[in-house]
Amino acid sequence: MLMERLSCHCTNGHRSTHCTREDCSRQHPTMGKKSKRSRKSESEQAAPTTTVEASSSTPSLEDESRAAPSLRTNRPEDISEENLRCEDPYEDLYEDDDESYEDVYESSGDEEECDEMAIDKDNLPSISENDGSCPPSKITSWNPFQNHDKSNLEMDESAYKMHHALTPEWPSLSLDILPDRTLGDNRTRFPHVVTLVVGSQAEGGKNKLTVLRMSDLSRMAGREKTEKELDDEMLGEEWRHEDSDQDEEESSSSDEEEEDLDPVLEHYSFPHKGGINRIRVCPQNSDVVAAWSDECIVSLYDVGGALDLLDRSLMGSSNNSGNTKDKNPSETIGNKASTFQVRKMRKDPFFVYSGHSSEGYAIDWSNVIPGRLATADCDGHIHIWNATHPVTSKDIASKSSSSWGNSSFEVKPTYSPSGDNIDNPSVEDLQWSPNEATVLASAECGGYVRIYDVRCPNRAMISNKIHGNGADVNVISWNRLVSNLLASGGDDGSFCVWDLRNFQTPDKSQSPKPLARFHCHKTPITSLEWHPTDESMIAVSDENGTYIYDLSIEEDDPEHSSKCGVNEADNGGAEGVIPPQLLFVHSGSEMTKEVHWHPQIPSCVATTSLTGFTVFIPSNL
Repeated sequence: MLMERLSCHCTNGHRSTHCTREDCSRQHPTMGKKSKRSRKSESEQAAPTTTVEASSSTPSLEDESRAAPSLRTNRPEDISEENLRCEDPYEDLYEDDDESYEDVYESSGDEEECDEMAIDKDNLPSISENDGSCPPSKITSWNPFQNHDKSNLEMDESAYKMHHALTPEWPSLSLDILPDRTLGDNRTRFPHVVTLVVGSQAEGGKNKLTVLRMSDLSRMAGREKTEKELDDEMLGEEWRHEDSDQDEEESSSSDEEEEDLDPVLEHYSFPHKGGINRIRVCPQNSDVVAAWSDECIVSLYDVGGALDLLDRSLMGSSNNSGNTKDKNPSETIGNKASTFQVRKMRKDPFFVYSGHSSEGYAIDWSNVIPGRLATADCDGHIHIWNATHPVTSKDIASKSSSSWGNSSFEVKPTYSPSGDNIDNPSVEDLQWSPNEATVLASAECGGYVRIYDVRCPNRAMISNKIHGNGADVNVISWNRLVSNLLASGGDDGSFCVWDLRNFQTPDKSQSPKPLARFHCHKTPITSLEWHPTDESMIAVSDENGTYIYDLSIEEDDPEHSSKCGVNEADNGGAEGVIPPQLLFVHSGSEMTKEVHWHPQIPSCVATTSLTGFTVFIPSNL
């Protein structure tokens, strides 16, 4: 055997320079539990009965080296730097990691004690799965249709492309959007310009009709992907834009401009008698605005002078030069502003009608016949207006007509309460057909929806009680893209979509079956309006917020509806259950009263509530 040679210390105090590991082990055993056990066994075998004779003589060096350190005799003359060593009298029993616990017990003679301490695994108590671990946290999601404290809500800016809010001096029950005459349609480039007409609900004769313009409306903070980036994602890296460097410079410069812009508010007010219940803009001529007053009068205003002043201010603003396509926008806009003709602004209404017996809320302009208006009051009387003055700008210019006056319209009472709703005949809303000049729909208290033809006065062509529980029908909206679809919103929190081709039932005692019924809202429906360019999208508001639905979305799991307590006819979801058609929820406003889509800015929504006005564009539309 090849023996390894190394330098070591021997127990006799002498140093051996060339001592093999085998020789060294014979002279001094190593420290550890094996060495202790081996020494013990050797001593027992060699001298089982050993007698020690007392002697007064000095012990030898060999005996003293085996004695405990505390019993040894100090020999200063024998201690040197070479033989200095430290010994631990209390040796570690478990120093060797390679030895198992069973060997230790066998060597120490504790086998019986270990058997007595053995654990009976069959009689162990059961341990819970959650023992020693934290209980699982309960994950809760916010439901817009349940009662929640809105003070704890925080706005998620990533949910909006654009969001701007305005708190006026007095709240407003109604607003309408004034189309911009110089900026064009289908505007997608920021910053945006929105012009509204609103009516106040003030005290002490301080009510007014206000035309306000919000300009320099930038998108939410954070860079939006450019058209080039979107195309690259769709078409791959091989796709390359022409003049890509120029596009990047233009997009980066526009982003820098948007970050520096602050919203600008301009407004002009017109005195009004009483609070304004409902306000509507004439679709053929945005200069004409009709307002329903709580003083039982309907007033028509000419706001053309205020719009001219706002347009001239907009032309002179360099911040909005991005909305034009001219090569030198600042010069062109400046020249246009200097030569722009501004009409004189008339503060008082040019036509006032006081023929209604009570106040009302229902009012609507016809989209087919210019200047045709319908108004209804809380006593159930419907009056039809026809213009005797040219309405469109072309007709006014061609006929060289004078300004609007008190003889510009002719009003005729057409319908009175009749049938089985005489006790509560209030007409809450009116809607003209989008493609028929003489057809009119009304929403009434008691759950009734009626269809009229103005060529047949004093009777309804179709009359149905759509709410079997008698809940009032607050609002209706006629789809302008699919003329046979009519939406209605009730006081019980439900809104429905009807196919007018099947609206007439053979049995008048039975209500018609809707195409869709949504009764997930817990507060009354206050407003609804179809999207101007998407036939299946509708905006709905209740007192808690504004909701956008896409009715083209179908339920993925049919069993989900049955589990939620929804039958096939009521495919819009049970009360408090979020339907799959719901795309967007705008909350945070208190007592939302009206919602409108902007006709020129895609997916832009304007709302009015007790807390003020809001203009926003959802990020998912």
